[in-house]
Amino acid sequence: MHDRSEKLFPIILIIPALAIVFFLVIFPLVWALGLSFYRYNVLRGGEPIFVGLDNYIKLLSDPFTWERFVTTATFVVSTVSLEFILGFGLALLFYQEFRGRRLAITLVTMPLLIAPIAAGIFFKYIYDATFGIFTYLVWALTGMKINMTKDYAMLAVVLLDAWQWTPFMMLFILAGLEAVPKHLLESAEIDRLSWLNRFRVVIWPTIRPLVMLALLFRTMDAFRTFDTVFALTEGGPGTQTELISITLYRVAFKYFRTGEATALAFIVLVIVILLTNLYLRMARRVGE
Repeated sequence: MHDRSEKLFPIILIIPALAIVFFLVIFPLVWALGLSFYRYNVLRGGEPIFVGLDNYIKLLSDPFTWERFVTTATFVVSTVSLEFILGFGLALLFYQEFRGRRLAITLVTMPLLIAPIAAGIFFKYIYDATFGIFTYLVWALTGMKINMTKDYAMLAVVLLDAWQWTPFMMLFILAGLEAVPKHLLESAEIDRLSWLNRFRVVIWPTIRPLVMLALLFRTMDAFRTFDTVFALTEGGPGTQTELISITLYRVAFKYFRTGEATALAFIVLVIVILLTNLYLRMARRVGE
């Protein structure tokens, strides 16, 4: 009897956690999946009409949907690449010991503490064509009057995202650099290896897992970016910066096509899962 109670005790402890996961994650996910096979307008109400795969077929056969995916892919590739390059440079800079290093790292990571919606509004004023500081600096340096959110809308949102999330990439890479064994660096220095060979043989194998993890997190997060871009451009001008997340928001909360919106959400979910698996395979292949 005592042995049986010992076996049941861990199960009893885990039941509340399983119940929370079921009711807050699994049940809403299954409910939304079921709703994606129905035509339903939450504003009009009424009984949902079963349409099978029609919502998915309609979305995947619509050129507008594919244009939004291309826009999203352009944004993701541009912003993650820029953040990786800048983050790597900053990590190499802060890897060196110098006076005020901790204060400098703290200041550089400050954008991570700002809410994305607030960052979008903040940059909207910075880019303002009349009194924005960015517009003034460009005019002072080049003599050109530009309107970033209209003339260079995609560049504007990429720079905003890079400003906020480059410190995230920097912290991951810096953590990897700090984990490089000192004795290996000393041995490489004694053997008079060039900086490039030292990086290739000693540093890169150590930081590679953290770099791949940082790229994975940022790619997933960039793919579902909504608040900063919506606050800055609302997807405009026209549809130049309308990411798939903004399209999803409009289908769900502007047009109230609930069934179609849930279908689009699951298409996005599948793409994110495929991207995750691709990154993991690439990381495994590079490791081998």
